[in-house]
Amino acid sequence: MALIATPPYITARAPATTAGPATSSSRSCPLRAPRRSAASTRVPRAMADTGADASASAATGGSAPPSLLVFSGGTAFNGVVEELKKVTTRVAHVLPVSDDGGSTAEIVRVLGGPAVGDIRSRCLRLSDESTSEALSVRRLLGHRLPLDPSEAKLEWYQIVEGEHSLWDGVSRPYRETIRAFLVYFHNEILRRPVETFCFTNGSIGNFFFAGARIFFQSLDAAIFLFSRVSQIPAESLVLPVISTNDRLTLGCELWDGTIIRGQNEISHPSNGRREVVNKDCESCNALPSSIKRVFYMSSEGQNLLHEVFPEANRTVLEQLSKVDCIVYAMGSLFTSVCPSLVLRGIGETVASRSVPKVLLLNGSHDRESIGLHASGFVTAITDSLNRTYGDPDKSLKNHPKDYVNAILVPEGGQIPLDVENLASKGIFHVITVQSVRDAKVGVIFDPQSLIQALTGLILEHMGAGLFEPDRLTENVKSAC
Repeated sequence: MALIATPPYITARAPATTAGPATSSSRSCPLRAPRRSAASTRVPRAMADTGADASASAATGGSAPPSLLVFSGGTAFNGVVEELKKVTTRVAHVLPVSDDGGSTAEIVRVLGGPAVGDIRSRCLRLSDESTSEALSVRRLLGHRLPLDPSEAKLEWYQIVEGEHSLWDGVSRPYRETIRAFLVYFHNEILRRPVETFCFTNGSIGNFFFAGARIFFQSLDAAIFLFSRVSQIPAESLVLPVISTNDRLTLGCELWDGTIIRGQNEISHPSNGRREVVNKDCESCNALPSSIKRVFYMSSEGQNLLHEVFPEANRTVLEQLSKVDCIVYAMGSLFTSVCPSLVLRGIGETVASRSVPKVLLLNGSHDRESIGLHASGFVTAITDSLNRTYGDPDKSLKNHPKDYVNAILVPEGGQIPLDVENLASKGIFHVITVQSVRDAKVGVIFDPQSLIQALTGLILEHMGAGLFEPDRLTENVKSAC
């Protein structure tokens, strides 16, 4: 017998309209990089009410739409961002900056600095789509170069020189701004003649982001610029969990004592091949043992003696202290979610909040989570926030229910739902959500149903207090 909660608040929504294709074009601009300022000043985000927030406010009786903070990586949660924007734009997206695979890996190898791929990916998903120009900018910054090295380099030169068709529909102000930072990025590559840059499968958005970060010498300033260029709502925050201009390396300790260096080697080792990432557990060899913990290590480190302890982004801690809901998104558990949880201050702040703290359970296993039940995901999150296996003087002793008080499960998913073990951890609110099948990754949440279920949890908490087991059993049914 398994206990499966019934989603009582899943209703139909009208499909969103999509703006038409870009039709306008403008002339090419001279090839030049931006002038370097002596110092950069971070511009505060302006708060603005959007149509999505206005409609959500009306649905909640005139009060402000709910605010969320989401711990995630740059891929899995992207599929529901569009649906979430219809409910609220008051979302802080917290992402790691330790990815060392794909296009990001080549940028970090040649130019150094933090990984920007996950941040760029989320920024694109949040970008405006209401006009033909906005769609053109999104198409340009979301473009990837060919896999063939020669073809990739040729297309890159066409883009950076302003001659590619991707510039069609981008007005002169945007064109000059974007090209300036692409040129600056290109100049930085040319200044390093010892390292030959490989453009294979390169992301134009990553190149723009890297150029802006190096120019401003600030990751936060680069995010601000990218957000303004792609017209992200001002109250939607894309936050690196660590605000740094340095390279970060993720380490992993297995239960058999093995130490693995690098996020790519943990989740989907490529053996030096440059190819499209596939995180399916069948696409690479299994780990020799299950994962005990992840941690940060020096860029040249190889073992536990090289562990380092970077500080959490203060803006992340500020947002954690005031949002209406905290979400641990689906995705790679140990390389996408846990890297944001192991930092000092994160566990302390999460445990202090009396708000919905929701785990979105994966629909299938990957290399990192083979063998885990639902309670195993909760344990991994708890151990990360408590920093259980790190320095004992810096660890916490909080209970799982202090960090997770609700779980949303995709219907028909592969992860075993061991409700008895969850109950023993103090977690009673488990809700199944309608799912769909993706050809590449299998069972995933139906985006519309997921956001409606998540919104229901928040409104339930705001209207009747935090979840109580005796009330929740009314929504639970047994299934053989």
